Amino acid sequence: MHHVESAEKMFDLGKQIGGQCKPGDQILLTGPLGAGKTLLAQGIGAALGIDEITSPTFVIARKHDGQIPIVHVDLYRLLDSSNPLAAIEDLDLEMEADKSVTIIEWASPEYSALQADRLEITIDRTNEVRVVTFNPVGKRWDSFKL
Repeated sequence: MHHVESAEKMFDLGKQIGGQCKPGDQILLTGPLGAGKTLLAQGIGAALGIDEITSPTFVIARKHDGQIPIVHVDLYRLLDSSNPLAAIEDLDLEMEADKSVTIIEWASPEYSALQADRLEITIDRTNEVRVVTFNPVGKRWDSFKL
């Protein structure tokens, strides 16, 4: 668990995570609006040589080229779908998954079940100081440390 007091520290936390990423990694981000999910994704991107990460809320998924490409997904608009799993499968995220780091904002439990190894990150914004918790799932993330 990490306590994050500012936007700069959230970005820096993302850079620390990004420094440990490998092709094929999946990172699931959950938290309320304004929690810092995109800022964390921007930090991960910066560690991989990507400067222009913006929230893909309206396009749902966006690919960014870098040392390791990032597929950045925002499932917010799919949350109310009658069949979110089918909507997520239509994105065909697996096509790039083995060559990229896939970062999924508003990660739903349905998508979590599609990949055995993943890093689940939850951001609690109950107070001004955000509380970020990590749940490394699978052997790939056994050595994950911050």
